[in-house]
Amino acid sequence: MGMFRSLRRRLRQSLIPASLIRDIEAQRIAQGRILTELNRSKPVQPISDTEFQVFSQWGEDGIIQKLVQHVPMKHKTFIEFGVENFVEANCRFLMINNHWRGYVLDGSQEHIARIRKADWLTRYELRAACEMITRENVNGVLQASGFDEDLGLLSIDVDGVDYWLFDALTAYKPRILIVEYNSLFGATRKISVPYDPSFTRRNKHYSELYFGASLAAWNHLADARGYALVGAESAGVNAFFVRKDVLGSQLRPVAVDAAYVASNVRQSRDRNGRLDLLLLNDRQSTIAGLPVVNVETGAIESV
Repeated sequence: MGMFRSLRRRLRQSLIPASLIRDIEAQRIAQGRILTELNRSKPVQPISDTEFQVFSQWGEDGIIQKLVQHVPMKHKTFIEFGVENFVEANCRFLMINNHWRGYVLDGSQEHIARIRKADWLTRYELRAACEMITRENVNGVLQASGFDEDLGLLSIDVDGVDYWLFDALTAYKPRILIVEYNSLFGATRKISVPYDPSFTRRNKHYSELYFGASLAAWNHLADARGYALVGAESAGVNAFFVRKDVLGSQLRPVAVDAAYVASNVRQSRDRNGRLDLLLLNDRQSTIAGLPVVNVETGAIESV
């Protein structure tokens, strides 16, 4: 859970006035706008040099701002799924700062209800829907947005079968694609957890470390779909792809081994559901032997 989301929770529990929460958010937005302008003079790559956080969990806000300066857009539209209550999300600052239109999805009715009650919702064109997205319904669910297939940005973060959802998505060709990769799967293996429409990270393995796909797997799929890997953020969590026909002169493809970061994020759980703060080698050992799919050959292998 990100620092900002935790702050919001503490503020609510302390009965801090909503006006103060709005003031804090306004200050963060103002700082984000200053950082956006300061970033204009920086080279677009390595994209990790342009990171900053407003509402994103890591440095995605800064990277997105830099990319939209260099990727031409036909439609300023985004779809993001796995947003929880949209307090902490990749596209919220994009919506506020750049006035993009958005469609967000989450599997929790409670989270979607909170979005629909947000006091800022009247100022932006954002719609939210409660959906459990599967390979079988991903195209129809996303088409409910009403957006053109030439989507501006798609952000996928469901902590599970993310790879298989994009693999099944044919209705949209986003110009920018943001995906979460599992760095514990290594830098070179093209592997993903097997597809399961009911996959939940917590139920599949107590550690919550068994999910998603490797960066090499994502690159394998994205390249086949006409996308170039342009980098990843320094936390080793998210990777960024741009459609090859809109790369332009400033962006260039980046090799997987150059973009890969072995994440230091320590969010693993013990068998009782408590954070155990395992180090990298111990995190890898915890999920060793679990089944994964080699996305290039289709063979079942082990982590």
